[in-house]
Amino acid sequence: MSKRTKIKALLESEQTHIEVTVKGWIRTFRNNQFIALNDGSTNNNIQIVVDFENTDPTLLKRLTTGAAISVVGELVASLGKGQKVEVKASQIEILGDSDPEKYPLQPKKHSLEFLREIAHLRFRTNTFGAIFRVRNTLSYAIHTFFQDRGFVYLHTPIITASDAEGAGETFHVTNFDLVNPPKTETGEIDFKQDFFGRATNLTVSGQLEGELGAMALSDIYTFGPTFRAENSNTTRHLAEFWMIEPEMAFYDLVDNMDLAEALLKFVIKEALAKNADDLEFLSQRLAEEEKQKPQNERSDLSLIDKLQFCLDNDFQRLTYTEAIEILKESTPNKKKKFQYPIEGWGTDLQSEHERYLVEKHFKKPVILTDYPKQIKAFYMRQNDDEQTVRAMDILFPGIGEIVGGSQREERLEKLEQRMDEMGIPKEELWWYLDTRRFGACPHAGFGLGFERLVLFVTGMGNIRDVIPFPRFPKNAEF
Repeated sequence: MSKRTKIKALLESEQTHIEVTVKGWIRTFRNNQFIALNDGSTNNNIQIVVDFENTDPTLLKRLTTGAAISVVGELVASLGKGQKVEVKASQIEILGDSDPEKYPLQPKKHSLEFLREIAHLRFRTNTFGAIFRVRNTLSYAIHTFFQDRGFVYLHTPIITASDAEGAGETFHVTNFDLVNPPKTETGEIDFKQDFFGRATNLTVSGQLEGELGAMALSDIYTFGPTFRAENSNTTRHLAEFWMIEPEMAFYDLVDNMDLAEALLKFVIKEALAKNADDLEFLSQRLAEEEKQKPQNERSDLSLIDKLQFCLDNDFQRLTYTEAIEILKESTPNKKKKFQYPIEGWGTDLQSEHERYLVEKHFKKPVILTDYPKQIKAFYMRQNDDEQTVRAMDILFPGIGEIVGGSQREERLEKLEQRMDEMGIPKEELWWYLDTRRFGACPHAGFGLGFERLVLFVTGMGNIRDVIPFPRFPKNAEF
């Protein structure tokens, strides 16, 4: 079965007049003579030339869109436009039939909404083939980046008893009978009888456990699934998504920003180098989509230019306080064009504000630092002004926040004070506080939402289209 050559390799081959075996799925079959065959290794099909006069008519009828076939034949120079080589078939075997009356993916343009309904088949389209090959490259590049720098890949738990963000938007994990769970004498659910002997949930972040690893291994990173039970039906939110979370001992905020910027540039460069054809296809797709928008909403740059732009420019770094001043004085704010007007210091920035800074004001990626402590998590290191924390967010065009991180609070008394202020029970996080009791040191880390990165690099508009099987409110299909 494995004696085959992938279509990508055949199309790049300099050899002709050799016998090859190629396998894939039929995209189209025209004139009873030409099969466009694709095996997912590239968006480009290879043309199979069928000797229809000497082929069994019943076999010809089974050469339908979606059918899986094996072809043995001679690789020859192509006379047709658009391809260097084609295969003159000497033997065709049907591996799996596809009923053309029922196959949902006919050779025509389908809407992304329709393709979400058939997510089990959408990999077979050019758009999704390109997206998931790019996703694969980005995933591998992330590991390469950290491994080359001596980081340790740490698997943090998916089932946990902590809510790292303190937001309370967690999925509960239990083996109780949900209709009749055991109760305490006061009528509350008795989690002591549950599988883990306490209330547990799916993780919202591996950060806290990642910090434990960094306090011995120096530099670690996690790359795994995270879960938010947030009833959010936006184009930027999922209930299950993947996060990259490095934690580094002996790092301050500047080291943290430098690492995050280097990571983003490295993975974008890898995608441009390894997925040129896919990104060219996605760039053309985006250009067509942009034509439907009003002129003022269209991007000045093509997808490839936008990616190159991120490589060519240092990210603009400024404080939250400086950003608020820019936004306050901005034309959209003065003309009340923002949905959420900027009224003063302490406002939590919305996506429209982040995108204004990136796309209109600086016209480059932006790193915002030193946010008010009131709008940030308990573990961020407090500045001497008692008002702000050593936080940093990286903002990208079209996306808004793509990375969120901070220097972590290593001072035990400051951390405990902040937990008290925010009502976070210290006794439940005794293990986390131990890292401040025994050999505390300055350290920092960040979280990169992987799907938001894929969204940016592919130019897609909806996060549900860059993860194979999206999970969102009222949907856990496939």
